[in-house]
Amino acid sequence: MNFFEHQAQARRMSTRLLLLFAMAVVAIVAMVDALLLVTGASHQAIFGWSVLTLAVIGFSSLYRISSLRGGGEAVAVQMGGTEVPASSADPALRRLRNVVEEIAIASGVPMPRLYVLEQEPGINAFAAGYSPADAAIAVTRGTLDRLNRDELQGVIAHEFSHILNGDMRLNIRLMGVLFGILMISVIGKRVLLHMSVGSRGRGGRTLGPVVALLVVGVVAIAIGSIGVFFGRLIKAAVSRQREILADASAVQFTRQTQGLAGALKKIGGLPEGSHLGNRADAEEVSHMLFGEGLGFSRWFATHPPLVERIQRLQPSFRPAQLQVLRGNWLAAPPDGLAEDRALGLAMHYAPSVDAVLPAALSGTPNRVRVDPAKVAAQVAAPADDDFQQAVRLAGNLPAGLRELARDREAAPALLLALLLDSDAQVAARQCEAVRVQLGALQAQRTQELAAGPLRDLHAALRLPMATLVFPTLRSLPRPQLQAFVKCIDALTHADGRISLFEYCLSRLLQVQVQAALEPSKHLHFGRRKVVGVRREFATLLAVVARAGNPGDEAGARRAYLAGLQRILPQDHLPYAPPPNGVLALDAVWEPLDALDPLAKQLLVESVTATVSHNQRVNVAEAELLRTICATLHCPLPALLQVA
Repeated sequence: MNFFEHQAQARRMSTRLLLLFAMAVVAIVAMVDALLLVTGASHQAIFGWSVLTLAVIGFSSLYRISSLRGGGEAVAVQMGGTEVPASSADPALRRLRNVVEEIAIASGVPMPRLYVLEQEPGINAFAAGYSPADAAIAVTRGTLDRLNRDELQGVIAHEFSHILNGDMRLNIRLMGVLFGILMISVIGKRVLLHMSVGSRGRGGRTLGPVVALLVVGVVAIAIGSIGVFFGRLIKAAVSRQREILADASAVQFTRQTQGLAGALKKIGGLPEGSHLGNRADAEEVSHMLFGEGLGFSRWFATHPPLVERIQRLQPSFRPAQLQVLRGNWLAAPPDGLAEDRALGLAMHYAPSVDAVLPAALSGTPNRVRVDPAKVAAQVAAPADDDFQQAVRLAGNLPAGLRELARDREAAPALLLALLLDSDAQVAARQCEAVRVQLGALQAQRTQELAAGPLRDLHAALRLPMATLVFPTLRSLPRPQLQAFVKCIDALTHADGRISLFEYCLSRLLQVQVQAALEPSKHLHFGRRKVVGVRREFATLLAVVARAGNPGDEAGARRAYLAGLQRILPQDHLPYAPPPNGVLALDAVWEPLDALDPLAKQLLVESVTATVSHNQRVNVAEAELLRTICATLHCPLPALLQVA
């Protein structure tokens, strides 16, 4: 199952979730009506209580959905997460950041924000958010302390699978919807708690109100138990299969089973396992976690049995081996950092900045043959070679730029400098736009960075650079982010001569910042069909074809037709480059981004066919393709699959 099929399945699952929610609501209302009928209540009373029950469920769900508008950060903070600082002396935190940075670069998605649940000794993690642009990954302190680097990499790769395949959107919607059907049980528990406190305060002198509250609380909990039952059943139905797929994706990415299997074995062999101490919060996010957070029965479990997950990775594993591990670790629990030292891993946990440039970054750009179908199959499906390339790319980013990427003051200027045109006059107008929007200091920084550290930055390092800067940018105050979006727009439209890559990169940054500003607005699964966006397709392909064949209209026409044939083989839309060049793309992104997932697969194949009409792609063309795909929320890994 590829990325687009995952997205289509997530959309179907979202519809199924709403149907199951409706069934739960009907069951709860039916229970309320049945109890009222037993007591001989009138039809008017039954109707009134039914409406009240629906109102409690509906308003509770809407309230919870509203409270989650902050996206992944809101969930991580609710769970007690502490954000990992950009620079830290803690080797475990440095190792975590390094692993996540490498996987983000390999996946082609923005670096997520990182959180640690410091008070949780169990081994667990989760990814939360509406889209990759507002994603947050949280790990427990036990995960940092107990896992070695390979095991941590397996867990993080598992969480990235949830980020890439649309699971986060489904999970956060599930949190909001299920809160409503659980609310009646919560009310019952609160009533009993209030009754207990109130009766102690009155010294037990007035039993009437206490008994009444007791009855109300017990009845509410009894009715609410239906919501609890359905809630756990729905989470198990939605989550279990997707956890299996995430395990498989993590293995495909890291190309080894020892890391992920080792993490699961440590969960089974340590007393704390994967349990979380805060049961109330763990109940709500149980379907998001890497491992079972509460230990439900098999029927309600949100994850497959632990031994089954291990055996999928290592078929020869037997349950008795967990008993041996428990005995070994009872007196001497594993220490992840010590295991790394024993394996000879450097304590700084970062690739050497003196690493040798890979062939793809040295001298004349390599050209490779690509197959559009294979490239589309790579979307959101990084493999081991992508990870190795990401390590090399991260290692070749100058240390000074990596430090600037984590500096809140320098981050905006660093991204803006990537967008400055090579033409001095155009760049001067762009810097003036920065001065108007962000002030003279940021304009000066932007100009200095473009003329200095970024001047000779290789094309293959520009997207990785933006990937590392993005979490720092997201931490800026909202007014600064809004001003940054306006500034990007001003730079883009300062002159129509901006290159297609610079235009697409600026658009990508706008999309990501806007998603971070209003995460919940980007919770959607596209439904539009190809036939409804024919003109938008033609515009995109014409612009891409001309940009890839400057001065060669015949070659551009052939490239355009190669892409069009891939997606609209029966249509005869003429090659007609828009007069305003790349700026014509302003009108195409939103309709194309709203495409049905399987239609998006055809779109990626079509753009790939246009870029590689001669069946060969160089580094600059590959980065352009990756930028276009990322703008349409189809992240391509670091290396294109060759034909």
